[in-house]
Amino acid sequence: MIKVGDKVPSGKLRIMTAQGPKDVSTDEVFKGKKVAFFALPGAFTPTCSAKHLPGYVEQAAAIKGKGVDSIVCMSVNDAFVMDAWGKAQNVGDKVTMVADGNADFTKALGLELDLVANGMGTRSKRFSMLVQDGVVKTLNVEKPGAFEVSDAATMLKQV
Repeated sequence: MIKVGDKVPSGKLRIMTAQGPKDVSTDEVFKGKKVAFFALPGAFTPTCSAKHLPGYVEQAAAIKGKGVDSIVCMSVNDAFVMDAWGKAQNVGDKVTMVADGNADFTKALGLELDLVANGMGTRSKRFSMLVQDGVVKTLNVEKPGAFEVSDAATMLKQV
C-alpha cells in the first residue's frame, strides 16, 4: 500500500469532457500541483453521496484557500457515472470527478476493496491523501465501513 513519502504511481484515469470521456495521466493530475485527492467505494452510494463528496464541495473554497490547486474525487466507476454523479451533487468546478473504471490506479496504490460479495466487484477503499508534486504528504485510509478520517474537515486541518 502506498504510504506518506511515496511518489504516486503512474497511471491513467478518465474524466468527462464536452467531447466525451478523455484519458488523463496521473502526471497531469499531480505534477507541479498540490492536490487534495479522495476516493470512495462508489458513486451514488449512501455515505459517499450524503457525506463524503458533499463535504468536499462545501469546504472547497477553504481547502483551496490554503494553497491547494485542485480537489479530485475518484471512484471505481466509469466517466459517465462520475460525470452524472457530479452533476447530481452540484459539484461544478469545485471538485474534479475522475473515474478509475477497471481499478488499475486503485490497485497500483494498493487500496483496492473486494466488494464481490455485495455485487459491486473490486472498488476503492475510502481514503484521502494530500499530494504535492506527485508525492504523498498525508494519507488517511478508513477502516471498512467507517467514515472518520478521509472527510473534508480532516483534509482542511492537514493542508
